Amino acid sequence: MTFKHLLAAALTTVWLASPLAQAATQDIHGVKVEDSAMVSGTKLLLNGAGTRYKGPFKVYVGDLYTSKKVNSLDELMAAPGPKRLTMTFLREIEAGPFGKLLTRGVEDNVPKNEMSKLVPGLIRMGDIFTVNKVLLPGDVITLDWIPGTGMVVTAKGKVQGEPFKEPEFYKAIMSIWFGPVPADFRLKDALLGQK
Repeated sequence: MTFKHLLAAALTTVWLASPLAQAATQDIHGVKVEDSAMVSGTKLLLNGAGTRYKGPFKVYVGDLYTSKKVNSLDELMAAPGPKRLTMTFLREIEAGPFGKLLTRGVEDNVPKNEMSKLVPGLIRMGDIFTVNKVLLPGDVITLDWIPGTGMVVTAKGKVQGEPFKEPEFYKAIMSIWFGPVPADFRLKDALLGQK
């Protein structure tokens, strides 16, 4: 190897280790997924990202940001500080039926005896989606857990009502993606960085 080749290899190694190179975004089906996100003044790191499929159709790109690497729903709940789950839609879907699918996802993952406590929150979540009517390609829904505040739902850039304060409700909603019967096993693995 010539000196020029050695220098080029050394410079490439230095660049790849630099913060600039590590701040790269991923492109998933045209959606830019950043390697970090700021939530409530805290920098969170990308835990994982992937695509939600319904049959052969791509529905949305999901990404999960946490303060430390998590590999399960329990680790997600135990991780300190804020957390963020983002869905960027790839196709037009009706928001009302999407909200009903979220409710079914909770029912699939939460013991029956715990469901009655979740009903008021699920009705509120359903209302959020009903109000938004249609989700278009590029629309974003963000679920932020902020300690001391609760789960803040943002749709199309607007905060949707009051935060959901109960950690149990947040865990039930997260079980849609990370519970024993997730909506999409491939997406679960991707969000947990296991893919």
